[in-house]
Amino acid sequence: MTNPSRRHRPVQTMDAHHPRALFPALAAPDSRPTIGILALQGDVREHSLALEAAGARPVVVRSAADLGDAPGDRLDGLVIPGGESTTMSTLLVAFDMLAPLRELIGAGLPAYGSCAGMIMLADRVEGAQEGQAFLGGIDMTVRRNAFGRQVDSYEEDLIAPALGAERERPLRAVFIRAPWVEEVGPGVEILATTRAGRAAGVGGADGGRIVAVRQGALLATSFHPEVGSDHRVHDVFVSMVTRRA
Repeated sequence: MTNPSRRHRPVQTMDAHHPRALFPALAAPDSRPTIGILALQGDVREHSLALEAAGARPVVVRSAADLGDAPGDRLDGLVIPGGESTTMSTLLVAFDMLAPLRELIGAGLPAYGSCAGMIMLADRVEGAQEGQAFLGGIDMTVRRNAFGRQVDSYEEDLIAPALGAERERPLRAVFIRAPWVEEVGPGVEILATTRAGRAAGVGGADGGRIVAVRQGALLATSFHPEVGSDHRVHDVFVSMVTRRA
C-alpha cells in the first residue's frame, strides 16, 4: 500500500534534450533464419505467413540482387512457390535469375519448392515444354499436371509420418493442377504419398503417388501447404535451414 506521508516524485521522462536520447539502445539482433520467397508467381503472402509461424524471417525475392552471392550472404534459404512452371522458367530467364539460382542451389542453399516449385527443382520432367529451363537439384522424375487440370483440384489426407502426420492429426493436402513424382534416385527420401484409392482413380496405379520428397538441403511437395493453418511442412523446412546455418 502506498505511504501517504511520502512525497510523490514525478517520473523523469527522456526527451530529445536528454543525453541518452542521442544514443538509443540497440535493437536486439534478429536470430531467425532469413528465408526468401521467389515473388514471380504464386502464394507469396501465404508462404510468408507460414514461414513466420515456423520461426523464420521471410523476405521477398524479385531480382538476382536479392539472392546474394553465396548461401548465407543475403538468404539462408529460399521458397519457390506454385504457379505455372513454364511461365516461371520464362521469368527466371528474363530477369537473369536462372543461372544465379542454379549456382546457389548447387552451392548448398536450402530450397523448398511447392507444386510448380517441385517441377523447377526436378532433374527430369515429363511433359515439359520444348526448351523449358529448370533449376534441378533433386534426383527425381516429375510429371507436370499429373493430377489433372484446374477442375480436378482436390484435397486429401496424406500418408506422411515424416512430416508429422498422425491418425489424430492428419496432414491435409491441397492439390491444384499438381505434379507427382514418377521415380526417385537412391539419395532421395520420400516424405509423403497419397492414399491408394485416390491415386488409383487418377493415375491407374495400385499404390499411392509420391507427393513430397527431400534430398540434402532440398525439399519439394506436389501440394500447397501454405493454404490453411497447418505449418508442419514449413516447420520441417525451417529446421533444415537452421541445421545448415
